[in-house]
Amino acid sequence: MKLEGGCYCGAVRYEAEGDPVMKAQCHCRECQYLTGGGPNVFVAMPLGGFTYTKGQPKTFSRTDLEHPVTREFCAACGTQLVTRPPGFPAVIVKWGTIDDDTALRGPEIAIYTIDKRSFHHIPDGMPAFERLPG
Repeated sequence: MKLEGGCYCGAVRYEAEGDPVMKAQCHCRECQYLTGGGPNVFVAMPLGGFTYTKGQPKTFSRTDLEHPVTREFCAACGTQLVTRPPGFPAVIVKWGTIDDDTALRGPEIAIYTIDKRSFHHIPDGMPAFERLPG
């Protein structure tokens, strides 16, 4: 599978190739900060198949955490593009940045529901986990 996408203003573009590792909505508190309050919907794509094709993102990692993730976003418009967790074999691609998501057919699981807010919606029948699945 090949996905293409980018930021809101078009300054940063990417391609992601391979089979999705995970398709999820994350309800963790950190994702709520980044989305403005909702869950973060993402598809995890293999590291080796991900490349920027236009521009380069700005990066951010918290310095007060032992193993912080690296977040990549457009410096011009602020669009969150990807997250890179240390030691994880995939890049977390933000669903809203994908040009054509029809082949993905939506997230398959909900994670970190321990932080879920009462107004977050998890579709009936979707597997949900307080943290990460076993």
